[in-house]
Amino acid sequence: MLKQFGGRLTTELKNQYAQSNHWLNGRFQNLEETSMNIDWRTLPVILYKQFFKTKGRVPKQPLPIPPFNREMFFAEPSKAQMVWYGHSAILMRIMGKTILIDPMLGADASPIAPFKTKRFSPDTLKLVDDFPTIDLMLLSHDHYDHLDLATLQKLKPKIRQYYVALGCARHLKHWGISESNIKEFDWWQHSVFEGIEITFTPSRHFSGRGLTDRSQSLWGGWAIKTPHENIYFSGDGGYGKHFKQVGDRLGPFDFGFMECGQYNENWHQIHMFPQEAVLAAKEAKVSKAMPVHWGAFALAQHSWTEPAEQFVAVGRKDNLMVTAPPPGQIFGVTDTHDDAWWADHV
Repeated sequence: MLKQFGGRLTTELKNQYAQSNHWLNGRFQNLEETSMNIDWRTLPVILYKQFFKTKGRVPKQPLPIPPFNREMFFAEPSKAQMVWYGHSAILMRIMGKTILIDPMLGADASPIAPFKTKRFSPDTLKLVDDFPTIDLMLLSHDHYDHLDLATLQKLKPKIRQYYVALGCARHLKHWGISESNIKEFDWWQHSVFEGIEITFTPSRHFSGRGLTDRSQSLWGGWAIKTPHENIYFSGDGGYGKHFKQVGDRLGPFDFGFMECGQYNENWHQIHMFPQEAVLAAKEAKVSKAMPVHWGAFALAQHSWTEPAEQFVAVGRKDNLMVTAPPPGQIFGVTDTHDDAWWADHV
């Protein structure tokens, strides 16, 4: 279990993080006041519902994910090709490079908890066997449902370079990844990776893998820009003023992966409801948007299909182009998936 916690926070690292404008009083801070505290009197009820009231919150049958189709993934070298593997795990081929975002393909999103949070799809770690070389891995933050130790260990021989949120490098180094292959990012910092502009963007969330390291690494999203396409990955977080800032500074975007799932009134400020995710996409100047952070784990009390159903419905009503492809299917920026594939698994 200790290995799951990742790297230890040292005085030297704290001094390094303190150089960031977003570090205050020993922790990283959101751009606007954000509460993550749940009333302890309601916690037993929340935990009971989380682990024992699962009706409608998980598919009746495991969700199938097709094997990785290498031929199709490499078939359109001039256009971005993307695959969503449930939750926020995205494999992308863009400008001749393969990028993997938030690599959580493991079976359990709560590896240190007394009860497991099982994935809706079985044997997803086996998908890694067929993956090509990963030129660049992008990590939005260090929560277990985004940074999975089992996935990372299996991916390690395939990944060339890691771009991660400030403070996350200590975990990767603790797990045996060379420091020379890791680059950390503060909000708005950017780098050009083999012709692709990569920018780390703000979000309204928090971080931590243990009991004592809350908000001691940063969290955020990613903007990925080439001469042909501009793609936004919002990262985890509640609705806030940062979406308009992202749109004004880095937009417009051809495509946006918008966090939409695992929301609850008890933690409303750190996860968006569907109508907020649609508004966020519009404020970020996203032309076509897709809901992510759903379809793999039940981490909140809503039904497992609600995020996609409501995101699609609200998006269409608000004149936002939306798409919701099934996990494992390769798609492009201009492709649209109108069928509610999840209805076959309710």
